[in-house]
Amino acid sequence: MSIAAAKPAVLLGLIGQDIQRSRTPEMHMAEGEAQGLRLVYRLLDLTTLRLGPEALPELLLAADRMGFTGLNITHPCKQAVIPLLDDLSDDARALGAVNTVLFRDGKRIGHNTDWSGFAEPFRQQMPDVRLDRVVQLGAGGAGAAVAHAILTLGAAELTLFDVDAARADAVARRLCDHFGAGRARAGTDRAAAIGAADGLVNATPIGMDAHPGMPLDAALLRPDLWVGEVIYFPLDTELLRRARALGCRTIDGGGMAIYQAVAAFRLFTDLEPDAARMTAGFHAIGAS
Repeated sequence: MSIAAAKPAVLLGLIGQDIQRSRTPEMHMAEGEAQGLRLVYRLLDLTTLRLGPEALPELLLAADRMGFTGLNITHPCKQAVIPLLDDLSDDARALGAVNTVLFRDGKRIGHNTDWSGFAEPFRQQMPDVRLDRVVQLGAGGAGAAVAHAILTLGAAELTLFDVDAARADAVARRLCDHFGAGRARAGTDRAAAIGAADGLVNATPIGMDAHPGMPLDAALLRPDLWVGEVIYFPLDTELLRRARALGCRTIDGGGMAIYQAVAAFRLFTDLEPDAARMTAGFHAIGAS
């Protein structure tokens, strides 16, 4: 009796804070099964483990030694992980943020799939919105990637706000170096910037289940403003609900979650993922 060849094994994980509702593990495992892999994906939730970002060196070392193929990295570790890596992709280096780490040939290589994860669904769902002036709240790891995506999509001017003004300024300067002078700046007057903007993106954690609420005064919203989110648990944040009630066009964070995973799956496995299948799987998880 012949023994069937074993399926290739892939061990992955996600490091971040308050990630128990992440749909990323199920998306990867379902796509792995469809592609004939034995793919296992584990959550390494800093909150559940009662750890902070200072535990990153220990967690990466453990994952490397235990034979992980790679890791996804999320809030608040996308920038803190960089000094722990051996090399960066061009995108990750340009963004100064990493959301995907590969363990290859004894090295840790950082990539960023967040920016394309935001850009692709935006192209699909918001192809005709004005991009003359865009305001973004949040300049952390996800924010740096989203800002890169917004300028790649053709925004003429991006104004960044962050609780850490120096961080917003650093991201803006990096963007100008890459896209050209004047394309991005750190803002000082949020109300004035939003009042003059075509669109608004929330790249802060405010609105997540663990950080409920609004990232700005709802009075700053108006019907002709388009509004985007990076948060996907919950998909329907208070910001999006308030914006839709006014008549704003909106885009939730689900598309970014799907397409960053599509690109990460490609990196982890060297196989071409089925984006439509992963999209259907993402929404099926939310309905279950």
